[in-house]
Amino acid sequence: MIRHLLSGADLDAATATQILDTAAEMATVAGREVKKLPALRGRTVVNLFYEDSTRTRISFEAAAKRLSADVINFSAKGSSVAKGESLKDTALTLQAMGADAVVVRHPASGAPHRLAGWVDGSVVNAGDGTHEHPTQALLDAYTMRSRLGRLAGLHVAVVGDVLHSRVARSNVLLLSTLGAKVTLVGPPTLIPVDIAAALAPGTDVSYDLDAVLPGVDVVMMLRVQRERMGDSYFPSAREYARRYGLDGPRMRRLPEHAIVMHPGPMNRGMEITPEVADSPRSTIVEQVANGVSVRMAVLYLLLGGNNL
Repeated sequence: MIRHLLSGADLDAATATQILDTAAEMATVAGREVKKLPALRGRTVVNLFYEDSTRTRISFEAAAKRLSADVINFSAKGSSVAKGESLKDTALTLQAMGADAVVVRHPASGAPHRLAGWVDGSVVNAGDGTHEHPTQALLDAYTMRSRLGRLAGLHVAVVGDVLHSRVARSNVLLLSTLGAKVTLVGPPTLIPVDIAAALAPGTDVSYDLDAVLPGVDVVMMLRVQRERMGDSYFPSAREYARRYGLDGPRMRRLPEHAIVMHPGPMNRGMEITPEVADSPRSTIVEQVANGVSVRMAVLYLLLGGNNL
C-alpha cells in the first residue's frame, strides 16, 4: 500500500501491473460520447508546476477532469513564488485549501519527497530535476505492452542523454521490475559512471548504437536536454546525430517487430529524424494518448478508495 507516487522504485511488479491493467480499463472512456467517470467527484487535484510543461500538465489535467475531480492549476510564474514564497509555504497553502492530491513538477531533484512530508494528501511526482518521472515510465510501459503484448523478456534500448534524463531513470527502475532488460546507449559523457548497477542489476551500458539495434524490441530515444547542460558534452549537434541519432537506415536495422519511442518534445533532426518519428514503427502519438489513461489510473487508485 503506497500513499504517494514519487519514484519508479515505489512500485513492485504487482502494483505496477495493477496500474497498467486499470489504465487499460480507463482507455475505454476515451471512446465514449461522454468521456467522464464520477469516480473522483468532490476531490481536488492541484497541478503544481514550477517548470514549463505542455504534455504532462495537460495530461494530468485531462485525467483528473475525466474522473470528475476539481482541478486547480498552479504555475510558479505569476504566483507568490515569484515574490519569494518557499515550497513549504506553498504546500501549507494547498493543505489549507484541502487538496486531496498534488501533482508536482520541480527543477530541484527530491522536491516531491519533501512536499510529501508537508501535506496530508497524495503527492505525484511529475518530474523532479534530473531525478525521476514515474508516470512517464508507466505510460511507456503501457505503450510497450499494448504494441508488443508483453513486458517480461523485452530488450529495451534507452538512447541519448541519460545523465540529465529523469525519464531514463524511472524507466530503468520500472522496466527492470516488470522483467524487461534495459541497455543504456549514448556517449560516455552522457552516461553516469556506475548508473546501471546503481539503478538495477542486469542493466547494460553501450556506447555503440549500431551494435545494439539489431537485438532490441524497443528503442527509446531521449531528448538532448541542452537547457540543462552547462558544458559541452559532445562536439556538435551534427556529430551527435551522426553517432547517436535514429535515422531511416538505422531504423531499418531494427527487428521487424521493434518499435520506436520518444518521451517528447523531440529535437527533430538531432536525436530522431522526421522519417522515423512519423513512421508506423513510431509510438510517439500513442504515448501522449496513453498518458491520459495511465494518469487516470494513478489518480483513481490513489484517491478513489482503492489505494495502491
